[in-house]
Amino acid sequence: MTRASAAVAGSVPEARTSNQRSITMAQVLNAALRDALQEDPSVHIMGEDVGALGGVFRITDGLAAEFGSDRCADTPLAEAAILGTAVGMAMNGLRPVVEMQFDSFAYPAFEQLVSHVARMRNRTKGRIQLPITIRIPYGGGIGAVEHHSDSSEAYYMHTPGLHVVCPATHADAYGLLRASISSNDPVIFLEPKRLYWSKAQWSPESIPEVDPIGTAAVRRHGTSATLITYGPSLPVCMEAAAEAIKEGWQLEVLDLRSLVPFDDETVSAAVRRTGRAVVVHESAGFAGPGAEIAARITERCFHHLEAPILRVTGLDIPYPPPMLENHHLPSVDRILDAVARLQWEPGTSDGETC
Repeated sequence: MTRASAAVAGSVPEARTSNQRSITMAQVLNAALRDALQEDPSVHIMGEDVGALGGVFRITDGLAAEFGSDRCADTPLAEAAILGTAVGMAMNGLRPVVEMQFDSFAYPAFEQLVSHVARMRNRTKGRIQLPITIRIPYGGGIGAVEHHSDSSEAYYMHTPGLHVVCPATHADAYGLLRASISSNDPVIFLEPKRLYWSKAQWSPESIPEVDPIGTAAVRRHGTSATLITYGPSLPVCMEAAAEAIKEGWQLEVLDLRSLVPFDDETVSAAVRRTGRAVVVHESAGFAGPGAEIAARITERCFHHLEAPILRVTGLDIPYPPPMLENHHLPSVDRILDAVARLQWEPGTSDGETC
C-alpha cells in the first residue's frame, strides 16, 4: 500500500476487533452485495459474467453459488437489453443491481438510461419508482486498452433523474453501495477500478457507518488551499497534500463522494476556509465535472476567493494507449504545479497575505 492509499484507508475511523483483517476494496464491494442479497429478497444482480465467473474483477465472486443463478444472473452481451430488463424488473417491485463490465461498455445502454431510467418517476408523477443500481467499473490507471478506461461521469451528472456516486475509501465502497441499493432512485455507482486492489483493515462485525449519499467529506484539513476530488483521484490528492508540506503549503483535501446530489454546503465551507481551490478529476476538462464545480464555487464563494479556481483533469482527447496514460491522468506534479499558480503573495506559500 502506498502512503497515499494508506492515508485514505485510514481517513474513516474504524473500531479495532480481533476479526479485523486486510482486504481489498473489491472484497468490500462483494461483501456489500452479499449482505444486500441476504437481507432483501427483492435484490437481484445481473450482468455479463457476474455469475459463475464472478465478474471480470471478481466483485460478484461466489454470489451465484450462494444465492442461485436467478438472484445473480449472467446475461447476454447486450447492455441495452440488460438495462431495459432491469427497468421492467424495477417496475414490478424488484431492486436490480446491474453491472456494466467496463465504463465504455455502458454506452450502448445510454438510450435506456436517458429515455426511461432517468425519466420514469417524473413521467408517472411519482407513481413508478425505479430502484436500479448501475455499477460501472470506471477510470484509468490499470493499463487497459481503448473502451476500458473512460471517465464518463459527466454524461450521468448531466442527466436529470439520476444519482451519481463515486466511493474512494473502503468504508464508502460498502456504505454507499448499500445506500444505493436501498434507494428508490436510480443510482449510477462508479467504482474506481484502480482502487479495487487497495487494501484496508476490515471487520464484518464492525462495519463503519458512513455519511449518506449527497454529502462530501474532508479527508485532510489544511489552511492554504482546498483540493476538491473524488474516486480514483483521491489517493493522488492525498499524496500531493503530503508533498506540498515541503513547499510550505497546508492543503485541505475534500472527497465529494457524491456527484449528484452535490454537497454545496460542505464544498463552499471548505473553500471559504482556505480562499483557494483546485478541482482534480480524471474526466476530460472541457465541460467536465470540474467546470460545474468551479461555477458553483464561484457563485457561492466569490468574495472569499483569493485566486481563480483551477482544474487538473484528464486531457481533452480519447483515452490514450496504456503506455501514455500516465501523461493523461492527474499526477502529484500536475496538482502541485496548479497549486503554485494560485496567485500567492510574494514571499508567502502558506496562504497568508503579507
